[in-house]
Amino acid sequence: MADRRSAPATGTALSEREPLELPTGLDRHVAPVAAPAYQPSVRTSRPSALARRTRRLASRAVTKSGAILLLLAAWEVLPRVGVFDRVFVPPLSEDLVVWYGLLLDGPLPEHLQASLIRSLSGFGLAIALAIPLGLLIGWYRPVADALTPLLEVFRNTSPVALLPVFTLILGIGETSKITFVLYACSWPILLNTVSGVKTVEPLLIKSARSMGLGPVRLFQKVILPAAVPAIFTGVRLAGAYSILVLLFAEMVGAKAGLGYLILDTQSSFRIPEMYAGIITISALGLLFNLLLLRIERRFSTWRTT
Repeated sequence: MADRRSAPATGTALSEREPLELPTGLDRHVAPVAAPAYQPSVRTSRPSALARRTRRLASRAVTKSGAILLLLAAWEVLPRVGVFDRVFVPPLSEDLVVWYGLLLDGPLPEHLQASLIRSLSGFGLAIALAIPLGLLIGWYRPVADALTPLLEVFRNTSPVALLPVFTLILGIGETSKITFVLYACSWPILLNTVSGVKTVEPLLIKSARSMGLGPVRLFQKVILPAAVPAIFTGVRLAGAYSILVLLFAEMVGAKAGLGYLILDTQSSFRIPEMYAGIITISALGLLFNLLLLRIERRFSTWRTT
């Protein structure tokens, strides 16, 4: 009897132990799924994403500037290996050393300041005059009929060919140089403004008129915003012209300016200083174009990409 009573007791004890062992087994399987196990993977993914973005930006920068870097490398290597005469084409590093010396202790800041004042003055006047005139010609047919023949005559005449005329009429002072830049910069702005107004989608105009917009509101809300991309294309072209044509003006009767610096150093056979002036003009044109691109994006944020 004692054995029969103890057996169930033992069986009951065994049955009571079995469910107690299940949670410990489950804990062993659930423990690896706990949240702390994922912490190292989250921390290691952030540097990899940052590294991929850095590599992407670096590859994009190399792709966009690859041609320029190749040109600079050729400018440095070819004179050293004898392909070009180092007297006439010094290596880029030597030109940059001379450029740095002219910038610190030489006349380069004075020439740069003179060219910037002339270029920006003519360029600003061209924007102030050519954009309103282009809007009038593109929007009002009577104005276009009256001025188009005259514009066709002057648009096909090179500004450089008229430089002696500006010099004879206005002299060799600052007025002739600023007016010359104004004349050269006006044509790309004017023609692109006229084209931008005339090529506005006719459906947009019809829709605006059907909504009851008057001529002034139609021009303000539809025509002018639609013509902004074409206007800025002309402004960017004029920005390049403002520097290029100024060089010709400064080579005639000027005593300061980058054009005068290039001509004076070339005539006196100071070749590295001549290339220093050319480098300055190239850098100035590049910075000017980047600034105009930034302004264009600011005024064209409404456009869809």
